[in-house]
Amino acid sequence: MGKAENAMVREDSRPGLPHVWFDTTIPNLGEPKVDSPIRSIPLFTRNGALVEKIFVQDSEKILVYDSLEYLKQLKPGEEPLAFELAGPRAKIFFDPSKVHCAIATCGGLCPGTNDVIRAIVLELHYLYKVRHIYGVRYGFQGFIPKYGHDLLDLTPEVVANIHTFGGTILSSSRGAQDIREIVDALDRLNVHILFLIGGDGTLRAATKICEEIARREMRKSVIVIPKTIDNDIPLVARSFGFDTAVEMATDAIRAAHTEALGAPNGIGLVKLMGRYAGFVAANAALALREVNFVLIPESDFDLDGEDGLLAHLERRLKARNHAVILVAEGAGQKFFREEDLPRDPSGNIKPGDIGLLLVEKIKEYFYQRQMEINLKYIDPSYIIRSMPANYNDRIYCGFLGQNAVHAGMAGKTAMLVSRWHGHYVHVPIKATVGKSKEVDLDSILWRSVLESTGQPPLKNM
Repeated sequence: MGKAENAMVREDSRPGLPHVWFDTTIPNLGEPKVDSPIRSIPLFTRNGALVEKIFVQDSEKILVYDSLEYLKQLKPGEEPLAFELAGPRAKIFFDPSKVHCAIATCGGLCPGTNDVIRAIVLELHYLYKVRHIYGVRYGFQGFIPKYGHDLLDLTPEVVANIHTFGGTILSSSRGAQDIREIVDALDRLNVHILFLIGGDGTLRAATKICEEIARREMRKSVIVIPKTIDNDIPLVARSFGFDTAVEMATDAIRAAHTEALGAPNGIGLVKLMGRYAGFVAANAALALREVNFVLIPESDFDLDGEDGLLAHLERRLKARNHAVILVAEGAGQKFFREEDLPRDPSGNIKPGDIGLLLVEKIKEYFYQRQMEINLKYIDPSYIIRSMPANYNDRIYCGFLGQNAVHAGMAGKTAMLVSRWHGHYVHVPIKATVGKSKEVDLDSILWRSVLESTGQPPLKNM
């Protein structure tokens, strides 16, 4: 479902208020009537009195747009757009002694996935006393009988040390599967809450799963923990694994800079992940300010011509004898023909390999000018994706997993857990599916990149 097809989203028509309106309502399976077992867990005492758990109510909201200009232009009596605050509820929908939960990981690898799995299992087991937690192997394939993947019984012992490893203990897969077969499996296994860890493709699948569950009039919850190393899911301030990716990318930049300094006219070229958005490349360039050119999908550039990349690279080498180029994998796709590009198992067009194209074009350009260069090309993408999370992402993954459990046990569904304006919130899946977040070229982030690199527009005007 593309941007234009999503009926939940529209641009606000009032002048000076270019915000997007969408429905922030979180579907609920029914009235929560079960007392939360968290009530019985003592926290601490103050002056000899037991301090009880403070629960979150559905009426507690976090503003989607918190700018003063937005609030000033609301009509009298008009409620500002707001997300439901995440956290434990005093009353829950599912009986913990009877509920069955399942966890599946989909799409590519990402640092922190195991941390999210571990947080969900520990929260369900120790806080809610849930004893039926299944791990679904190889993503959505694990629901389909023909693949023959066994379920994994997830206990605290099984997940005790998985956060020290990269990847996912459940393994993953790509590609569409029959939604009816997936829901059949949920019914057959008596799964009440399904936790999905994945990106845009998973969000699309989750929407269809929720629709099929509703069509069958089942009471099953679907909670998504958004996973994208590119940080390109809208209404998610930062996706888990992104912080680790930026940190690891700086090691590649440092190596490229060292190589560039180590030879006459040295060029260090680093390709990073970022199929549709350049957040990793932009932030990595700022984290280690040794980069001279940053190429991202959002910013068009030319290779040839007086103001193209190659001409500016030549000037840089003549002035400083070395250069470092950072490119996101989705940059420069205009240099490839769409009909020549392959598709992944989910049907998405794979971007042309801009890194190898730049290697070829740079060598060809300087060969024609009889100018010696020493080019080193580094692509650390798969190393970064498979690394365990750093401490910052680990903390973040713990919060995401815990709040996903609170939402599922309360009977919330068709939603994802997000961090927004410093708070954990519930976001409807339909508000994010089919859309992507991009680097704003007029933002502080990109302007800071341009200032730190001294990079010109790289366009022939």
